[in-house]
Amino acid sequence: MLEEIGKVKLDYSKYSGEDLYCDGAVEDELLDIARNLSPVEYAGVIEERKNWPILYHLSPLRENIVEWIPMGKSDKVLEVGSGCGAITGLLSRKAESVTCVELSKKRSMINAYRHSECDNVTIHVGNFKDIEPELPKDFDYICLIGVFEYGQSYIGGDRPYHGFLDILLPHLKEGGRIIIAIENKYGMKYFAGCREDHLGTYFAGIENYADGGGVRTFGKRGLEKIFRSCGISEYHFYYPYPDYKFMTTLYSDAYLPGKGELSNNMRNFDRDRMVLFDEKNAFDGVVEEGLFSLFANSYIAVIGKGFDIKYVKYSNDRAPEYAIKTEICRDGEGHVSVRKYPLGEAAKEHVRGMALACENLTEKYKGGELEINRCTLEEQEDELYAQFEFVPGIPLSELMDKCLEQGDMAGFHKYFKQYVEKIGYNSDHPVSDFDLIFANILVKGDTWTLIDYEWTFGKPIDTRELAFRAIYCYLLEDEKRNKLDLDVILEELQITEADAEQFREQEREFQKFVTGDRLAMAEIRERIGNRMMVPQRWIDKYQDSERVNRVQIYEDRGKGYVEEESYFVQEAYQGENLIELELKVSGDVRMLRIDPAMDTCMVKILEMTLNGEAVPMDRKKNILVNGKVAKPGSFVFPTEDPNINIVMTELKRSAENTLHTRMEIIRLPHDMARDMAGAVKKLI
Repeated sequence: MLEEIGKVKLDYSKYSGEDLYCDGAVEDELLDIARNLSPVEYAGVIEERKNWPILYHLSPLRENIVEWIPMGKSDKVLEVGSGCGAITGLLSRKAESVTCVELSKKRSMINAYRHSECDNVTIHVGNFKDIEPELPKDFDYICLIGVFEYGQSYIGGDRPYHGFLDILLPHLKEGGRIIIAIENKYGMKYFAGCREDHLGTYFAGIENYADGGGVRTFGKRGLEKIFRSCGISEYHFYYPYPDYKFMTTLYSDAYLPGKGELSNNMRNFDRDRMVLFDEKNAFDGVVEEGLFSLFANSYIAVIGKGFDIKYVKYSNDRAPEYAIKTEICRDGEGHVSVRKYPLGEAAKEHVRGMALACENLTEKYKGGELEINRCTLEEQEDELYAQFEFVPGIPLSELMDKCLEQGDMAGFHKYFKQYVEKIGYNSDHPVSDFDLIFANILVKGDTWTLIDYEWTFGKPIDTRELAFRAIYCYLLEDEKRNKLDLDVILEELQITEADAEQFREQEREFQKFVTGDRLAMAEIRERIGNRMMVPQRWIDKYQDSERVNRVQIYEDRGKGYVEEESYFVQEAYQGENLIELELKVSGDVRMLRIDPAMDTCMVKILEMTLNGEAVPMDRKKNILVNGKVAKPGSFVFPTEDPNINIVMTELKRSAENTLHTRMEIIRLPHDMARDMAGAVKKLI
């Protein structure tokens, strides 16, 4: 009934002997990876396999969701639904003991193999309801990471989510906490076109799960209602962004996002999605209206006492020597501090360097008009961090955005000129902050303060290059900023196009320097290959097709074609690329003209008969076109007014005639149509 894999203990005393759910062959693949590879090799595997389950289960970024929680070395943790161990290792490193409960034996084995060196982990395999009565009642933390939403399946009953908490609460020691990470069914991403994470359908949560299913997520007020019904009076909400799976930033009610911060929204690693609107712009609006907590993509709900930590930003998709996190804390007395921690041994030197950077930059800008946020290094036996003052003010980027929104270009350029003057002070001094972007400068009155300078180098850097990089990053962050005329900026900085390209190349090299051999998450998403579909393009194409995909008929009875006497054939298009016509043509019509579209195109006549007899395609005197012939019956039209003229006088006809034709038509971009027509030598 017991097994040990390395130092991890597995308890099968409540295991039914059958895994009741499985992701299929990928779990065998995960087990093989966990058995044979070290966790430090997982990043390479993720990039190589280009597979969502591999990324989801093995990415170290999954740990971010609980890494920030200040667990103590004497704390006992219960992890319900531990799965393949995405956070088990992190909990093991932080706490005295970790007790896992997991329904699947195979997933438990994956967890055990990947964390085989952890001597404080026990995994109970089986149904939670069977295992729960034997669990102790003195846990400091109970973690439900992506688990609470399955309460209906795991617990059952009329009130499964209330019942889930009622079962768990007695297992907390006094002062303990339950940590719930869960999607918000009203998250912005779902309105914008992401599929519901569990059911894979569009708008399932927004429509209140009208089609059923065994999973339920909740809005903030829905969760609060459940908590209160269970007699829980103390709880706190935190807001992981973009969502809880690969959280990069954590907000709280004490530190909500500012306008412009929520721009990392293309996160469809698992499946295709629609893009119904620009989520960044929508988030900007809800931030301004104070509604962010209702539309956050995910929640961390802490049942019990809250934490001093109010904000966390993770920068751990970098090379290990630069992987850090930034925390903003406010203690019970209201004191606010900003701290940067290394996320591993390799990054400690990088953090230590921040204090030296502060000292050097302070010396450089002494006597100038750019303040440097003060930094002190705090280093104890088991903890190292750089501590900064919390500086009030408005980001320079936000002030510049406001100018652009109001069309105040003079105001924008005034800010930019001040920026160049301030950062260019004492430019020959042998130290420079390469990351002098607008968002890293806070403005309060006449005081400009540089708050982040981790990329400081011991050499002078051309002020023009620093300013170009600031503008370059500024434009990349938001398409709305493209109204800015970059040529004016380049002229103001006296930067040639050759200079600009050199600076862009240096930026690419810098990004590679920061990330090392790792791919950014955006690059991994591209490799996995799920699509981002923009319905507006479909609508535009349909509307454009309605306008362009029309067949117009002209008849010449001896006086030429007359526009007023032409007509359109209804329902001529049998789909996007097929035209079928049956026209009644009187015997006095000398020429019949068919305009197959109102755009550049290529047309192939599949069939054309007059009174049941085929119209010859190889006789130039029968068919005249204003395009070029690829081969008999196939024409390229580099014109928006293509026409096919049938010389009726050359055909056998009677007083009343029936012309039947089927044509295949392909719309072509104008340049392509001209190129194709140019390749055809003979014009009919």
